[in-house]
Amino acid sequence: MRAHLARVDAVIIQAVIAGALSFSHLHDLAAAAGQGGWKAWAYPVSVDLLLVAAWRRMRAQQRAGQPAGGPRLWFLIALAASLGANVATAGLLDLDDVPASLRVVVAGWPAVAFFGGTLLAHAPRTQEEPAHPPVPEAAPEPPSAPSPAPVDAPHRDALPAPSTDPAPEEPPTGLTDAPAPVPAVTLPPALVDRVRALAEEHHAATGHPADPDAVRTRLGLPPSMTPSVAAHL
Repeated sequence: MRAHLARVDAVIIQAVIAGALSFSHLHDLAAAAGQGGWKAWAYPVSVDLLLVAAWRRMRAQQRAGQPAGGPRLWFLIALAASLGANVATAGLLDLDDVPASLRVVVAGWPAVAFFGGTLLAHAPRTQEEPAHPPVPEAAPEPPSAPSPAPVDAPHRDALPAPSTDPAPEEPPTGLTDAPAPVPAVTLPPALVDRVRALAEEHHAATGHPADPDAVRTRLGLPPSMTPSVAAHL
């Protein structure tokens, strides 16, 4: 963390020093070209603001995948004005006798900067990307496969119909055979996934295992399918 702060501080210090030098050179050139008083101080602000605005608009349009030719052109113009002022004040130009062509360029800069800033300000806004990507909508559940026909077996809770036949003789031991359990019908894979999903939803909401009859009722299955539903819980 301390090393990161040190790198940031070094970048800020370097940017402040470079900006102050460029600001001073632009001021000196504007003053030598006949722009005295507050006007000489306004020229560096105009050049640097156009440079920053063009750079930000160029980067925004590049991130949006749009052509950035216009902002790039104004960025190069502002960069040329700043770089030219820095080079001109390095002793290559006599500031006491500035050429007439340079005076014309300095005097015409406000109109150029105003035109460029207006174009950058009124350019179509690029739609910024959202901070969080949208959550994709859940895909619709596939239609459940038709449930197989129930096995012809009596419901375990149903009472047998009375018979007119004589009652069978009881075995000597006095014990009767236990009724055969109802075989579970194999469910389709899609229906098995739906059964497990409902069971997990019930367990997450209540903290208790799901009742097979309740799951079977929510799926709209006949009562005879309860053993099959219970087999997959």
